[in-house]
Amino acid sequence: MDVRTADTLDAAFGTYADRDRSPRHWTGGDSTYSVPTPAGELWMFSDTFLGTVRPDGSRSPTVAEGGTTPFLHNSFVLSTTRGLHTATGRDQAGQPAPPMADPGRASWYWARAGIPDGHGVSVVYARYTRTGSGPLDIAWRGNALARFPANSYSRPASVTPLPSSARIAWGAWLEPQGTYTYIYGTEPTREGRSHLRLARVTGRDLRRSWQYWTTRGVWSGREADAARLAGPEGALFASDELSVVRHGSWYALVTQRADVPFSAETQVAWSRSPCGPFTRARTVYTAPEAGPNGTYRNPNVIAYNPHEHPELEHGPRDIVLSYNVNSLAPADVIHRADIYRPRFLRLTLAPR
Repeated sequence: MDVRTADTLDAAFGTYADRDRSPRHWTGGDSTYSVPTPAGELWMFSDTFLGTVRPDGSRSPTVAEGGTTPFLHNSFVLSTTRGLHTATGRDQAGQPAPPMADPGRASWYWARAGIPDGHGVSVVYARYTRTGSGPLDIAWRGNALARFPANSYSRPASVTPLPSSARIAWGAWLEPQGTYTYIYGTEPTREGRSHLRLARVTGRDLRRSWQYWTTRGVWSGREADAARLAGPEGALFASDELSVVRHGSWYALVTQRADVPFSAETQVAWSRSPCGPFTRARTVYTAPEAGPNGTYRNPNVIAYNPHEHPELEHGPRDIVLSYNVNSLAPADVIHRADIYRPRFLRLTLAPR
């Protein structure tokens, strides 16, 4: 397998973040899901910094900390032939707000995967709340589907609650195949990794009735029956965000290495079916930015949550991936704005 950085994508986001001087444009974000639209590539981000980057590469502190940098829990960036454009909502004072509005002062929505739905774009969001003062003191609380009209991403036309009774964060990936859309969900463990579960709907409308893959190898209408997908030795563990994309007669699971906390390794496992079982995951790339020996020489810098962008690929042997980079010390991404941006890879698969 040949792996190389996707320099064009890296440069597009880096140049947009650093050089655009409009005060409300995107300067960094994570999640980095994408959906093709007639107008261009729609990128979906979770935690997002807006504003401008200073000449020294820093950004002002956030508005909540007394600075001028707007901080949102979700946003969009639309990539067209004319460049990148940030899409957010507006609050009552006219200031930037997340397109998927926070449901309360102590909770918010983070983006999951999206899909074209024939009328625009449907995006799954996970609702979270804070449980403590630390950067990782958060808890999942539920799932929702937001439907955005074509070329209008400031607020959804409708929001629909999604199945949430089994403590599964659905929408880690959406894979349309044939007459179904497969919906992958993650169930976190105490060790910080996730089990993977699977649902499906007929067609592309996620508001339809869901079916869940069970331990019996059949589909059930009860969320409680959703089985943990299997790996080569029984249990399959993955990162919270991932992808499962069909390449020829195989499905590629792209995940962060799950058995090492804050691993910088991107791994790929394979299955003949969207339901698994999957082969043993193999490391295909180690993010050079992370850890004390990484490019930032900072032990707090981490890489996480890789996934695929199949609409940007050129055939079944081509894989385009993104992964996120961040720091466990929040001040780092204020002093070095370029830390908190996606990085992109292009993989060429060997013939199978």
